[in-house]
Amino acid sequence: MSIVNSLLKVFLGDKSGKDLKKLTPIVDEINNYFNKLSSISNDQLRNKTIEFKKLISDETKEFNDLLFDLNDKLSNNLSNSEKEEIFKQIESLEKDLIKQKSEVLDKILPEAYAVVKETARRFFENKEIKVIASDFDKEIASKKSYTKIENDKAIWINNWDAAGKNVIWDMIHYDVQLIGGIVLHQGKIGEMQTGEGKTLVSTLPIYLNALTGDGVHLVTVNDYLAKRDSAWMGPLLEFHGLKIDCIDYHKPNSPERKRAYEADITYGTNNEFGFDYLRDNMSHSLDDIVQRRHNYAIIDEVDSVLIDDARTPLIISGPTKDGDRHEFDNLKPKIQRLVSLQRNYLNSILSEAKGLIKDSDNDKGGFLLYRVFRGLPKNKALIKFLSEEGVKQTLQKTENFYMQDNNREMHQIDEELYFTIDEKNNQIELTDKGISTLSEDLDDKDFFIMPNISTEIASIESKGLSPEDEAKEKNDLFNDFNIKSERIHSINQLLKAFTLFEKDVEYVVVENKVMIVDEQTGRIMDGRRYSDGLHQAIEAKENVKIEAATQTFATITLQNYFRLYSKLSGMTGTAVTEAGEFWEIYKLDVTEIPTNKPVARKDQDDLIYKSKREKYNAIIEEVIDLRNNKRPVLIGTTSVEISELLSKMLNRANVNHNVLNAKLHKKEADIVAEAGKPGVVTIATNMAGRGTDIKLSQDVIDAGGLAIIGTERHDSRRVDRQLRGRSGRQGDPGSSQFYVSFEDNLMRLFGQDRVSNIMDRMGLKDGENIQHPMVTKSIERAQKKVEENNFGIRKRLLEYDDVMNSQRNIIYTLRKNALEGDRLQIDISNIMFDTIEEIVRENKAVNNFKNFEFELITTFSMTSPVNENEFIESSEENLIDSLYQELNKFYTNKKELNRALALPVIKNVYENKANSFKRIVVPFTDGKKVINIVTDLKKAFDTNGDNLIDDFEKNISLAIIDEKWKNHLRKMDELKQSVQLAVHEQKDPLLIYKFEAYELFKSMIHMLNKELLSFLFKSNLPNNQGNIKDASTNASNNNNNNNNNYQTSKEESLNSDELAERARRVGASASQQNQRVETITREVPKIGRNEKVEIKNNDTGEVKTMKFKQAEKLLLTGEWSINS
Repeated sequence: MSIVNSLLKVFLGDKSGKDLKKLTPIVDEINNYFNKLSSISNDQLRNKTIEFKKLISDETKEFNDLLFDLNDKLSNNLSNSEKEEIFKQIESLEKDLIKQKSEVLDKILPEAYAVVKETARRFFENKEIKVIASDFDKEIASKKSYTKIENDKAIWINNWDAAGKNVIWDMIHYDVQLIGGIVLHQGKIGEMQTGEGKTLVSTLPIYLNALTGDGVHLVTVNDYLAKRDSAWMGPLLEFHGLKIDCIDYHKPNSPERKRAYEADITYGTNNEFGFDYLRDNMSHSLDDIVQRRHNYAIIDEVDSVLIDDARTPLIISGPTKDGDRHEFDNLKPKIQRLVSLQRNYLNSILSEAKGLIKDSDNDKGGFLLYRVFRGLPKNKALIKFLSEEGVKQTLQKTENFYMQDNNREMHQIDEELYFTIDEKNNQIELTDKGISTLSEDLDDKDFFIMPNISTEIASIESKGLSPEDEAKEKNDLFNDFNIKSERIHSINQLLKAFTLFEKDVEYVVVENKVMIVDEQTGRIMDGRRYSDGLHQAIEAKENVKIEAATQTFATITLQNYFRLYSKLSGMTGTAVTEAGEFWEIYKLDVTEIPTNKPVARKDQDDLIYKSKREKYNAIIEEVIDLRNNKRPVLIGTTSVEISELLSKMLNRANVNHNVLNAKLHKKEADIVAEAGKPGVVTIATNMAGRGTDIKLSQDVIDAGGLAIIGTERHDSRRVDRQLRGRSGRQGDPGSSQFYVSFEDNLMRLFGQDRVSNIMDRMGLKDGENIQHPMVTKSIERAQKKVEENNFGIRKRLLEYDDVMNSQRNIIYTLRKNALEGDRLQIDISNIMFDTIEEIVRENKAVNNFKNFEFELITTFSMTSPVNENEFIESSEENLIDSLYQELNKFYTNKKELNRALALPVIKNVYENKANSFKRIVVPFTDGKKVINIVTDLKKAFDTNGDNLIDDFEKNISLAIIDEKWKNHLRKMDELKQSVQLAVHEQKDPLLIYKFEAYELFKSMIHMLNKELLSFLFKSNLPNNQGNIKDASTNASNNNNNNNNNYQTSKEESLNSDELAERARRVGASASQQNQRVETITREVPKIGRNEKVEIKNNDTGEVKTMKFKQAEKLLLTGEWSINS
């Protein structure tokens, strides 16, 4: 394949070369402007920004005038259909405006980039820059030390504090950095090597795109980088009057964070940007919404954010009923015993297998060896044995035999095992022997066996029981099934915790808490939790407090969040290996940016050893040799465990060294500062990769530069390249060498047979290695296999979230319209029309007038405006139109009646208590539940009660939308788990998920519409002054009683101010609790959609038996319930 690619490059040209050929003329144009700018004054240089903004304003004036006129029309008394048409025109114009602004920015790019470069030059060459002081200069001078005011002059100083470190500006953009800036503005990804100044490159597109005033977001992987980069680059951009802020300095939902988003340029972490989006869509007040329209984002370390973090959805969650109820503590001793039994048995089997293979009995030996592999694939003795000559081939031959014909003979391997492990797919399954062993000391031998629902139901129905007794037995069966399914799930998660998840590798325990270690960066992922109860299982294993399960309130993947932006770009040192994924998911092209100076680092071919012991001994010898040559050494490891092992080996060899891993992350800055000094040895996990800049002294450069030693190949080529990239920055010398053994995870799971065959044929002795470009390429092919597999997982996750995303967009649009109020009347009218249409069509199809009238009364509290004969004779369209007109009139009268009833009370409260009451609570009830509406007393008085009615519609809509959406998210979580069983029926779980999710959402929207209309039409407000209360007093009392619980009651909900406060509290905690939701305990038995159930009409007592999927629609109406 590489030969074909080489030939294609010869005839068609290299993509990188073609990209650079297009960009070079623009760079020449920038430099021409740059040369001219050197002759103008500082004030004239600053005025260029004003000129650019004026040009943008002039070029977009026509669109802005049209938008102003259309928005002005909306204030007139228009019908809902006329308003809807205007809103469509506004949306179309806004898209055209974005396109026009983009064209103007392309036109001014060369001169704008020259302005930024000239500004950098003046800061570099002058300790102080004097300009005529503007109001913005005075504002900056009052807050920052690098600007001061003297008379009418502002003095900008070229040194300042950047996240605790004093910096003196010493950078001017290179030509390759100008290329990077153009690539970023074009909405692409720029791959720039370590030390090439990505942070400085970003100032170019940031400045240009901030000129529109629509906001630019610079996204980083952690808050340190967000704070450092905003402080480091800030003065360069503030000099031109652009406002800069960093959201990580401010609390969620705070006025300060809202102001940070209103700045021209906003820095922040990927998680906080995503969480703010979710918080905004949980808000009950416009004041709590912090984000503007998603205009343009530049993502630093884009592969880390859009590839690695894309596996982890952002979730805001809260407590769920019985969330602290689990069986992990009770099941743990049984699982520990089971794992111990299997380990002891397999250790003896492995010894027997070794003897048989040694005696050349490969058939029996391979059989037993494969049994050990199926039972404990991470057994260290097994891994060591597999590195011996010919053993791995024996295992693979046996595996191929027993996996043929769809695992037909696999039962022979598994019959003596207690459980089997599929390490590649991270799955564990109990065997019959395992279930029998778990049940030994129990009276109920079926305690861990799932009942066969269809067989059991058939058995119950054949008994000839009365309907009541039959329904009771079925209900008991469903309860038993539900309890046992949760129990089996808990067992599987405990087995995973004990056999697949290792302490100090996948996680660490810090301050009695299980903390996940990011496999890509080696850093602790604070607040993240494994999903599906796995984290609770690991907590049980480690004897720490088991946290309660939670329920999802809002969720989004980073993939779908960043696709909200009109324009997206990114920069990293390692993107080319994932170029296909960037294009397929985000439509982002990757452009390789050349280095300013040629790379002088020597990247050597991998050294392959048979065992880890030989590999580690070789590493220690190499480290000692390098240290003696006065070269600093950075040893990269993939886990805390390996870093600690090497540290012990270096101590035994009397080699002083520093260790940087997830346990010692607080010392990171000090260790990195020492890492480039002569003879200093540093052991680091992947933490020393991304964002770590190791600077070298001249002595070190003369000695050969920084030496990188990789102790293992990572699953991803990008991580290895990040480690290599710590050496050889800006033309510095250096070297990199990876050491690999057949016991490494990558080689064990995905390594090709060719390498092991070569080593066997060569007859290498202990301690000897092979090194050849072919071997290195073979390892990279194994990495590519893993990358393709991981891409498949991420793509699958995105496909599931795309289903949620389409639903999320609908709900969030409804919320936004309700919150802003502009389109709420249109939404209510549309909901009304859709509900009427549904009622008419369903009942007209069978000419059921009685049910038609019944639905009108229950939904709208209005009798039918037509009699039975008119109903039968009229067409569907005529009925829908006439009914819609009548209901519209009825609802208008209803609102007017409520306004008239409220007005005397509002007047009385306002005139008597205006000094003490600013916002008041007005209770509305539909006869079943009460919702307290908070409104501004003065506005309600000034508008003669109209403002109260608007607040009533807004808050009722928000309360019902949020309640239905939260319940829907819980059902979607359960659905996502349940559809995975479809694979056993040879069906695609994703297709089943899409179909079932559509049905669930349609049902939820149907219930939402009916409940919303029912409350709007039925609700009344009391006409006595005693029920009107001060909102602030009511809220403070409630907050004292309900400190941290996010709950609603069917009888009486919180008032709208209290709901807003609860949403703020739940949202604020999301940054610390942002991983997948835990296993949810169901309040009712889980019933399969094809299971038969018996339902009863609550009014008539009629009983029906049907499949649950057919009964679900009737159950959702509230008129039917499961008969028990």
